[in-house]
Amino acid sequence: MNKLEESSTISNFQLAETIEPFAQQESTLRSEVEKSLRRYFQHIDDEPVTDLHQMVMSEVETPLIEAVMRYTGNNQSKASIMLGLNRGTLRTKLKLYGLL
Repeated sequence: MNKLEESSTISNFQLAETIEPFAQQESTLRSEVEKSLRRYFQHIDDEPVTDLHQMVMSEVETPLIEAVMRYTGNNQSKASIMLGLNRGTLRTKLKLYGLL
């Protein structure tokens, strides 16, 4: 490979790296959570963090339960089946998040 071909290959690779993030318009829940956690860790500096799991779960679980309840027309039996939760557990979570 001569210098011109090598330079062209490197430029094409760099261009592909630049364009690729724009080509991936669709984001996943996982990627959005990862981005949010990166931002969170950047902002906390060296502050002690406790109950991170509970914080993240409540941030994700609340809109999940709200969406399922809307979808099922607030039918707790259908929602509990859809979520894979016991109906009593769903009621506990609805109360916990102020949705009942």
